[in-house]
Amino acid sequence: MVKKFNILIFTDLDGSLLHRDTFKFEEIKDYIKELISKGIFIIPNTSKTEKEILAFSNEIGSALPFICENGAAIKGLELLNSNLPKELILSREKDNLIKIFEKLVPVNLQSKCKWLSEMNKKKQSKIFGLEDEKLKMALDRKYTIPFLFEGNKKERYELSKIVKNKGLALQEGGRVINLTDKVNKAKALQVFVRFFKKNNKNVKTIAVGDNYNDLDMLKVSDFPCLVFNDKFTLDQIPINDLISTNKPSPEGWADVIKMALVKINKNY
Repeated sequence: MVKKFNILIFTDLDGSLLHRDTFKFEEIKDYIKELISKGIFIIPNTSKTEKEILAFSNEIGSALPFICENGAAIKGLELLNSNLPKELILSREKDNLIKIFEKLVPVNLQSKCKWLSEMNKKKQSKIFGLEDEKLKMALDRKYTIPFLFEGNKKERYELSKIVKNKGLALQEGGRVINLTDKVNKAKALQVFVRFFKKNNKNVKTIAVGDNYNDLDMLKVSDFPCLVFNDKFTLDQIPINDLISTNKPSPEGWADVIKMALVKINKNY
């Protein structure tokens, strides 16, 4: 492959690169290492915490720049260029968010929100599908507050509207809803690319996701990629030139990346 561009792969992890249930990726580990060895940058862009992503990077055997907690913070830019900052914090901390939430959201809606931090370990483990140290890392959040919502659709819509009007957001993933600042994966991707382009003009971005909270990220990338998820069909995804596969993660991740790289080589 002739590398004409700096290629940045922004990727969700759970259900996109990692197996949806086991969180494993052994089948594609060598392929990921091959991409990195060719100078292609892999940037996790996920709801996972900093500690979880660092553990993933350790499994890969390479230090990776990343975006954690649904666009709340960008870490490791200096790995791409020593002139770039080590981190960019795009969100207020979670204590500030929960104060705003408790002050401005009606009590009847607050009562429908079941915060994972207040659950026992058995319930937390069941929801996240994690145990022991991995569960501890998943709960070690600085900018987002995961919860389950036990109200109906109308109440869920009402909560989302109120939160949005107060400058916050709800990010819905595969397992939980996260109360966040007014940030998301797409905004963080755009900030990352803007900083990267200060030193590198020729850039092409690939974004890989599998869930609703990934779609905005896919829309702002040059090559949007969707890994199979039985939650929706392709005709429900309003994204032009979407690259997709009928394989789930992790094999589906490798499939869409290969297709995206073929497009880049062919068209550029």
